[in-house]
Amino acid sequence: MTSEQVELEMDAPVSAVWAALMDVQSWPDWTPTVTSVERLDDGPLAVGSRTRIKQPRMAAIVWEVRTLDAGREFTWVGRSPGVLTAGGHLLTTVGDRTRLTLSVTHTGPLAGLIGRLTRARTRRYLIREAEGLKASAQARQRTA
Repeated sequence: MTSEQVELEMDAPVSAVWAALMDVQSWPDWTPTVTSVERLDDGPLAVGSRTRIKQPRMAAIVWEVRTLDAGREFTWVGRSPGVLTAGGHLLTTVGDRTRLTLSVTHTGPLAGLIGRLTRARTRRYLIREAEGLKASAQARQRTA
């Protein structure tokens, strides 16, 4: 198993951050780490929802929501040969700010190899995603 995690605080309430996070089809608008998003089912994200995401220098992966605690966190998983990747998204209220925690965990027979080969890129993508989500949520807050 390998894991990477980043945390970032922002001047936006959890509700604004959650709204930006749940609008997965808009992710390519605010993060350079996502080039395309295709929802594979209708309605809001829920446990079992599936979304195909393409990221730079990576094959498209279908992510399936495994856990969802509305307004607080969700985790989804994507499969590649020999690896199950879990992407975690956690929001915590810190006074009038929100702390965002993003994580990626690889498990499976090739997890160690994939983790070593992609560690720097994974960390860079997590940081860029967090920064993009921060900008999107703060912009949503200003227009609300």
